[in-house]
Amino acid sequence: MVYRRNKLKIINDPVYGFISIPGELVFDLIEHSWFQRLRNIKQLGLTSFVYPGANHSRFQHCLGALHLMDMAVRTLRSKGVEITSDEEEAAYIAILLHDIGHGPFSHALENSLIQGIAHEDLSLLLMRMMNEAFGKRLDLAIEIFLGNYKRKFLHELVSGQMDMDRLDYLRRDCFFTGVIEGSVGSDRIIRMLNVVDDSLTIEEKGIYSLEKFLIARRLMYWQVYMHKTVLSSESLLVKILKRAKELASEGSDLYATPALSFFLYNNFDLDDLQGKGTFSPRHIATNFTRMDDTDILVSAKYWVDHSDRVLSDLSRRLLQRDLLAIEIQNEPFPISKIEKLRSLAGVLMQVSSEVTDYFVFTDTISNLTYTPDAPEIKILLKDGTTADIALVSEMFNHNKLSDRKNKYFLCYPKECR
Repeated sequence: MVYRRNKLKIINDPVYGFISIPGELVFDLIEHSWFQRLRNIKQLGLTSFVYPGANHSRFQHCLGALHLMDMAVRTLRSKGVEITSDEEEAAYIAILLHDIGHGPFSHALENSLIQGIAHEDLSLLLMRMMNEAFGKRLDLAIEIFLGNYKRKFLHELVSGQMDMDRLDYLRRDCFFTGVIEGSVGSDRIIRMLNVVDDSLTIEEKGIYSLEKFLIARRLMYWQVYMHKTVLSSESLLVKILKRAKELASEGSDLYATPALSFFLYNNFDLDDLQGKGTFSPRHIATNFTRMDDTDILVSAKYWVDHSDRVLSDLSRRLLQRDLLAIEIQNEPFPISKIEKLRSLAGVLMQVSSEVTDYFVFTDTISNLTYTPDAPEIKILLKDGTTADIALVSEMFNHNKLSDRKNKYFLCYPKECR
């Protein structure tokens, strides 16, 4: 890698204004090709099919989260929380690289190309490989990322109920979609942060900002992340990759970019990532980091003319935004209705009954405002004691917040109406 001499860069971010790169190692990591790849991965997948402005990238989000981490470290230090320079740098690196393992279209294709492997697993693999390239200077960052470091509040800043990841993506997604209901006062919340007994707390005077944050998160999930048209388009994309992988496993000749082809014609699991399988972790990482949104779109353009009617029709629908109809309800859909739609789809699409589930399918979605397995949000009271938000807030009930709200959706071709 060629290192630049001038690393004191300032970036003009549309959400926060001018933000600075805090340190030379952080700058070098941003310059790394694996991080630069995130420029070509949309933060919100195919949400731009609904909100045309939602074309921002994972690259922008990670820089925004880095900026908020810088603010958080400065705030905590000003309140007497001791954070060493090594811990500071490691916290910056952990939040900067927390999403480096995202594949094409972010969450839309998670578990599609590589079964049973989440983006966090790939992020950890890439961080460990970058650690080798940077002379073990990421050791502490990886410990913080995993939650293994002795000072737990640093991990909570990266992954917790009110981490810098959530604070940035809510504000950024609100900005680019134009959905003002999702606006959060990230600056105010960060200014109210403190640490008690090695855990993050929010000072009592910041409770209203925190309540608004939790409300905004819930609203953004139903109004943006789980908008029915977003669900339809992203489900369609998943079906396209599933069909392509099925054809590849049968030996069919499929056009695909080299990186995408590697994942279509091979199967991996966690053992491979850990060096216990057929493929080496480096081999997987090399191909994975060459792949972004454009690999999928370019390949889909070719698949429109493929001889397989399923792959061809699904790809055409995606590229022309001729999406599947979608219904959402609180109860499961009757089997009789699903079977009737599949029978009709088989006739209309001129495909066999064995593949009609590519056109007619049902699944569930859920919204969880308050993550029960993450550390509770503690409120630092004026007398110096702490209490759970559910005991202090008049608006929120902890059990209600942590209840997972499930809904069911059904997709089918509009022609079946």
